[in-house]
Amino acid sequence: MIATIQEGDVRQYSVIVKAFQQPIYRYCCRLLANKQDAEDAVQDILVKAYQTLHLYKRAEHFSAWLYRMAYHHCLNLLRKRRLHNRVMRIIRLETLSASPAQEIDNGWYTPSLARALTMLSPEERSLLILRVFEEQSYTEMSEIFKIRPNALIKRMKRIKRKVQKAMNSEEEIDWSEQQLNVNTKI
Repeated sequence: MIATIQEGDVRQYSVIVKAFQQPIYRYCCRLLANKQDAEDAVQDILVKAYQTLHLYKRAEHFSAWLYRMAYHHCLNLLRKRRLHNRVMRIIRLETLSASPAQEIDNGWYTPSLARALTMLSPEERSLLILRVFEEQSYTEMSEIFKIRPNALIKRMKRIKRKVQKAMNSEEEIDWSEQQLNVNTKI
């Protein structure tokens, strides 16, 4: 199907949009922690994917190519958000507080998990989201990040320990290895 779109049958792109819009939205929503930003990001990503479809190489999975594009787009948005927040703190125009929509978004996770996720780097958060929430295999994630599956497994173990440590200190609960494996599928 991608080949037919690349050859000029643009009507087929609607099939791609229908297939990937929701999974990419969920991924962006969890990575950005804001529904509105995720909705905007999905639109931008799907438009950019259409505009750069001629660069897609059939040797890799289309979903890996699209998730990689989504990851980089969200990473740029997070960088801009972080820069904006720093500027706002410096000039102290107003106190930064979460909007009602952001408060609702924060309810997607338990408070301790949400705080633990904020302690992760964007790449670590992305890996965790793809593995746990999007249920991507290490092979699929390997294609997205161009990292060997064995290296991803090691990174996921480190991320898991980081989240466990943050949640343990937050809730003062001993999250056992077995509980986390069942609850987070890591």
